[in-house]
Amino acid sequence: MESTHLLGSSKKRVKIHPHTVTAKYATHAPYSPQPGVHTHFPQPGDEGYDDAPSFEDFGSFLEETSDRKQLTESKRWPLTLFGSRDKDKDTAHKPQAAAGADGSEVVAKAAKGSGKGVGEQLASFGEASVSASRLTWVGLLCAALAHGCLIVLTRLASERFSLGPLFLLLVRSIFQLLAVVVPLHRGENPFGPEGYRLRLLCYGIAYSLSLCCAYSSLTFVSPGNATTTWRLATTALSATLAFLLLEERLGLPDGITIAAGLCGLGLVLLPTVDESNSDSPTDPVVFWRGAFGWSLSALAGLWMALALVGYRSLKERVGVGTALFTVSWTGCLLAPACLVVLQEGWSWPVSAPAWGLVLGLVACSVAAFLGMTHALTRLHPALVSASQSLEVPVAMLLHLAVLPLVPTAPEVVGSVMIILSVVWLVVMKLLPSRGGGRRQREEYEEILDSPIK
Repeated sequence: MESTHLLGSSKKRVKIHPHTVTAKYATHAPYSPQPGVHTHFPQPGDEGYDDAPSFEDFGSFLEETSDRKQLTESKRWPLTLFGSRDKDKDTAHKPQAAAGADGSEVVAKAAKGSGKGVGEQLASFGEASVSASRLTWVGLLCAALAHGCLIVLTRLASERFSLGPLFLLLVRSIFQLLAVVVPLHRGENPFGPEGYRLRLLCYGIAYSLSLCCAYSSLTFVSPGNATTTWRLATTALSATLAFLLLEERLGLPDGITIAAGLCGLGLVLLPTVDESNSDSPTDPVVFWRGAFGWSLSALAGLWMALALVGYRSLKERVGVGTALFTVSWTGCLLAPACLVVLQEGWSWPVSAPAWGLVLGLVACSVAAFLGMTHALTRLHPALVSASQSLEVPVAMLLHLAVLPLVPTAPEVVGSVMIILSVVWLVVMKLLPSRGGGRRQREEYEEILDSPIK
């Protein structure tokens, strides 16, 4: 940017930095040169004037070498479990900062060459964002369907083929070790990038402990109650932990929708009439077994919420394939330990249908993990967990088709509330995107039309 000053009868061309706001002129006497000191600077028209360093170069030099920057960076926390969101964002974009100026020039030239207007470009960006959001929600809904199938397959394997839940978890973890091919194919370290391996290990342990607690609870309570309690605790605690650890807040409409889904899960957990009106004395052993099973389900929700928040903090550094491999090898270590502690017997599948059921269980678990983990890169952990509440009505419908189980009235009402909350959540997230893109385009056009650019 150049401007012309009229000082008396002479014209002087001055280079102005785009971030310059005001200029302060000294009121004291001009500087008097000292003998033997060269004080001549190139003037406009002189040789070497264009090669002189600009104020922009001097400003960047001050910014890089200032004591304020060094003091600010020294006050940051050196290492935390989930890290600082701003710090991770800065380190993630630091390699791209060097090429930022060149990239902007290339994009500007490409836009001028293609002849597209700003409105068309913003419209294409908005359509790409909406398309990515739709794919994310489609993946989440498919993950919920896979979770529902996983519940029914686990129950069928336990009742018809006498396959223990923890044994199924161990087999599932062994098969999922093949996910190591993904980071190796991309030339990445399967144990995570350097500097993030401890946090990735904590994520894998939390996720595997959640699965171990959830599958162990199936031995003490019914699969429906265990799954519902697990999902309810995961959704509520992920919202709380995301706010406390990542400072990510939920909007008021999202909070109301999630609360409605949690109320639906609570209705599903209501006891039946026979259980509430039974006058027979309760066996203490049965009571404490049930209490232990409910506690394991709630503990599984806590570990899963920690895992979701943990991966949310690693989304820019750890890919989905690396996360799946981490969950798999940690599960291979923790599942046998839980088998030993709970003294659950080993029973291998001996028939082709049993092996087919196990392979279907592995496929559903992989699909559910991929859809849910990919969504964590774009959505709040509580929204991801709330969308997976759809597994409860899906499992209920599959039970009607496979097993002769008739749901109660509270279960039907709760399932309807869950479906409506998830559908409303999807509609609320996808439909306003066009209006938001239109508002952004109008604001950008106002900036272009303004005299200050």
